[in-house]
Amino acid sequence: MFISELAKMIGAAKIASKIILDVYHKGFEVFTKDDDSPVTEADKRADDAIREYLSSFFPDYAFLTEEHADNLSRLDKDLVFIVDPLDGTKDFVDHYDEFTVNIALAYKHKIVASVIAVPVYGLIYYALKDYGAYKLDLKENITTKIFVNDKTSDLTVLKSRYHSVKEEEVLFKKHSDKIKHVETAGSAFKACLIAEGKAELSYRLSTGTKEWDTAAFDLIVKEAGGYVYSLDKSEIEYNRRNVQNDYYIIANNLKNWLL
Repeated sequence: MFISELAKMIGAAKIASKIILDVYHKGFEVFTKDDDSPVTEADKRADDAIREYLSSFFPDYAFLTEEHADNLSRLDKDLVFIVDPLDGTKDFVDHYDEFTVNIALAYKHKIVASVIAVPVYGLIYYALKDYGAYKLDLKENITTKIFVNDKTSDLTVLKSRYHSVKEEEVLFKKHSDKIKHVETAGSAFKACLIAEGKAELSYRLSTGTKEWDTAAFDLIVKEAGGYVYSLDKSEIEYNRRNVQNDYYIIANNLKNWLL
């Protein structure tokens, strides 16, 4: 059922959120990784903390995380934690508050439990396979089951603050009869907004995303009644040898894809 794993994943996300907020408010240096993406002390410390915490409870599970070297022995495991300790590092660096902590559990290449924390907002989104998606407001101590909305017109599309490309703008204009609002949101937070019915659609037509960018929100959106698909309309599988993602779409309950 993976209920125990989900509970510990939420615990790990809370620990990572505290580390990240401590760094966020005290100031930090920004370094550049080999792929020219930024990384900070918060990314690395949160990654270490998540791995240490979860491995203490589940020592036989493998890990695929952004800030540690990939160990391909994970391919021999049925159960793999897939982690982006700080999704939206550019948002973090520029002090936009919509960065997230993403933790997912894959079982035989499918996501079965997911957690996304939004540290600044005190929110945790989570889902368990076949048991729905939820939002926990830590400030109010309120948990709400969330659902995508049923809109098929007057749509709001969410675009990336840093990675939006002209091909996406072309699609927005092509479907301007249905897409009436274009808004910007950070990292995996876009998917959470769609999952709770506050927007309907998001395209990612630029390169660069990896499994850890999509794994956590994949299940949350689906358990809320939405869709996450590659452009060929196939579902994304996880714990692959090549962790690079193809382009993808996140949507509410739209059956006819806006391509």
